[in-house]
Amino acid sequence: MRIAYLECFSGISGDMFMGALVDAGVPQRLLEETVAALHMAAHLEISRVVRSGISATKVDVYVDGEKDMPREEFWGSQIAGSPPEPVNHHHEHPRHDEDHEHIAPEQQGGLGHEHSHAANPLRAPAAAAHVEGHSHQHIHEPRRGLKEICQLLGKAAISDNAKKTAVAIFEALAAAEAKIHHTSIDAVHFHEVGAVDAMVDIVCAAVGAEVLGVDEIVASPLNVGGGTVHCAHGTFPVPAPATLELLKDAPVYSSGLQAELVTPTGAAIVKTLVTRFAAFPEMRIGKTGYGAGSRDFPGHPNVVRLTIGEARSSVLAANTASDMVTVLEANLDDMNPQVFGYVMDRLLDEGALDVFGMPLQMKKNRPGALLTVLAKPEDVARLTQIIFTETTTLGVRRRDERRQTLARKWQSVNTTWGDVRIKIASMNGTVTNYAPEYEDCRRIAAEHRVPLKEVISQAVEAYRKGPGG
Repeated sequence: MRIAYLECFSGISGDMFMGALVDAGVPQRLLEETVAALHMAAHLEISRVVRSGISATKVDVYVDGEKDMPREEFWGSQIAGSPPEPVNHHHEHPRHDEDHEHIAPEQQGGLGHEHSHAANPLRAPAAAAHVEGHSHQHIHEPRRGLKEICQLLGKAAISDNAKKTAVAIFEALAAAEAKIHHTSIDAVHFHEVGAVDAMVDIVCAAVGAEVLGVDEIVASPLNVGGGTVHCAHGTFPVPAPATLELLKDAPVYSSGLQAELVTPTGAAIVKTLVTRFAAFPEMRIGKTGYGAGSRDFPGHPNVVRLTIGEARSSVLAANTASDMVTVLEANLDDMNPQVFGYVMDRLLDEGALDVFGMPLQMKKNRPGALLTVLAKPEDVARLTQIIFTETTTLGVRRRDERRQTLARKWQSVNTTWGDVRIKIASMNGTVTNYAPEYEDCRRIAAEHRVPLKEVISQAVEAYRKGPGG
């Protein structure tokens, strides 16, 4: 099983991911042809740089001859009242993935927004978000909504799979912005320059990831950085709102570096391409690539690392997933047994992965029960509170454990009385276990007044005779 491990110890952005892809063996010419297939005034400049002693590939996107730059540098210069110096005689503009989308005026109660046409040798903020009551400086540029961007992607000469991946990344990015601004995805627009930059990063990420030919992309926890970042609407804490929304359910931390390390586009790429988060997996290493960020921090390599290899058969070739769960336990010896079932049901309704009880013989020879709850780490506080409020325990034990799980999917089968879902577990693509969903069978048995065991038996037989059997 061929896997890729993405190490985000210095965060991730769209250009960093492209650099890591090239450094890990994705042909530079392929990405250049991908950009050309978009039929936009954009091109790539790929170079070798050093970040805190590590040699890495740097990919810069040029749109109409202008090079990108970190958002905080651009907006910091605007606050200071003077534009930053152009680099290599090209005018730079802030990276699309470090700014926000534009909300359509019709979604703001029909009110327009103010424009200040200040002369600026740099490109104005690409894809800057705007909400009613704010004003900001920008050049009038055509805007594209998600629908228009998807139409452009549909015409691009890239594979259908890469198109689907690119659309999924854009949808994730737009959905996050729509939620932050309390509007619909259709109301999120990208200024044309921002859309070009975004399309280059996102489409190249989709094409490059496909060419890697891996079965799975695993990622480390993400270092989001810290401090604040200057945006079109002011100064915001790191991570930026859209980035934080995209990183839901992902493990993140801050090393203390006062800079924005994970950009919205980088977060959207991770959200779409990464299947799980884990420590460095056991593998036979093949290739390693480093993608460089725009800034060079003293003593901190501003790169993302991509390692390609073959997974160890004893660990991952079985196509199992690994994750961390928290085990909560409480001993109960003085609680009404009628309450026990209610507590179990409530914990499951509140997101517990599993809940079960075991009989105990406790001190003073009193019979009792051990309540055990398996939970996602982010749900621990809420579930612990339920245990304390609903049971008689005075303490809850907790520990973190790693578990391996088989790949699972659902398939519906038809019975005489209606459809029943079948849960199917597989290893190395071979089905190892399957079982009808109990709740489906129970509902059918109750509605049609037939024995539950007959419903279960017929569902199993239907699955065995079907395509999946």
